[in-house]
Amino acid sequence: MEQLHDEIKQLIIDALNLEDLSIDDIETEAPLFGDGLGLDSIDALELGLAIKKKYNVLIDADDSNTRNHFSSVENLAKYISSQNND
Repeated sequence: MEQLHDEIKQLIIDALNLEDLSIDDIETEAPLFGDGLGLDSIDALELGLAIKKKYNVLIDADDSNTRNHFSSVENLAKYISSQNND
């Protein structure tokens, strides 16, 4: 799972043009929005598209669990893993 965490961190950096960050700067359990990494709703849309493109996993914006999926790298990894194992 650690490899997937690192892939997602790199995807966040690449998709959101955060060149000043490295994967070591993004904590796996830290919030991605608000006080954590400080992403916003536009970042969430861009990240959702990048995840769909890379992992062929759609994160439905209307799903009540979406906020939880996007809450941290760890939760994103769990969700992507669960979708790819179906």
